Amino acid sequence: MKEYYENKVAAVTGGASGIGLALVEAMLEMGARAVTIADINEDNLNKHCARLSDQYPGKVKGLKTDVTSEASVKAMVDAAVAFGGGHIDLLFNNAGLGLGGAFEEQGNEQWGKAFAINFYSVVYGVRAALPYMKAQKAGHIANTASGIVYVHLPYQSMYAATKSAVLALTTSLRYEYWDDGIRFSTVIPGTVATAIWAGGPIPKQAITSAESAAGILKGVAENQRVIFVTEDDRSGCLNMARAACEPQVAKGMDEYLLGVARARKSGNFSAI
Repeated sequence: MKEYYENKVAAVTGGASGIGLALVEAMLEMGARAVTIADINEDNLNKHCARLSDQYPGKVKGLKTDVTSEASVKAMVDAAVAFGGGHIDLLFNNAGLGLGGAFEEQGNEQWGKAFAINFYSVVYGVRAALPYMKAQKAGHIANTASGIVYVHLPYQSMYAATKSAVLALTTSLRYEYWDDGIRFSTVIPGTVATAIWAGGPIPKQAITSAESAAGILKGVAENQRVIFVTEDDRSGCLNMARAACEPQVAKGMDEYLLGVARARKSGNFSAI
């Protein structure tokens, strides 16, 4: 895998914390030539860019980026290409928010913001990178979704809907641009101990950002269609696929999801 990332030019949204930062660090360690870190959090961005620039001089660029703005995302991708000497190999559309709550309490404004950050940010990144990658006849775009695209947990309808849209978009584009030499992968990063939990309880099975990043980078190097970092997510996907076709499996899945719904309705939002 190290050979795959040597001399690569990459950009990572949400790159100043969590999984994004772990992706940046891992690629630099494996010999990436130029990595652009895009993030809205300027303090984190400056801190980690300074630290990594000391460690990898001339290989790191930080850009404050609002992924809900197409102009901001395009400016970031253009700058990443310039930083890479007119080339970009990898784009990780990683920025996003974990969203929860009762459907009846979420209005159109909240839904619009949810799609802006979790879905349209991906559209903007893809749209900005495609002209460069088509001209190169090469490139790989990895879009972060979630295991919720297969196991649609109650009281997370907004998160399930936005991330399911990412999966659908990415899978469609994978074949639309295959003959142009551009690869697309959907990332299912696992349950990861990051700030996405917003101070709430972190599940016992959570993995570290570094572990998630290692699985993601392995999947990208292997050009996997859907990158399942953990076996829990893979088995959940298989169970949901079976539940859609096999009545005997569907009953068990209904019972499980109904149990989660009832626990969350009573206030136990950590129930999964």
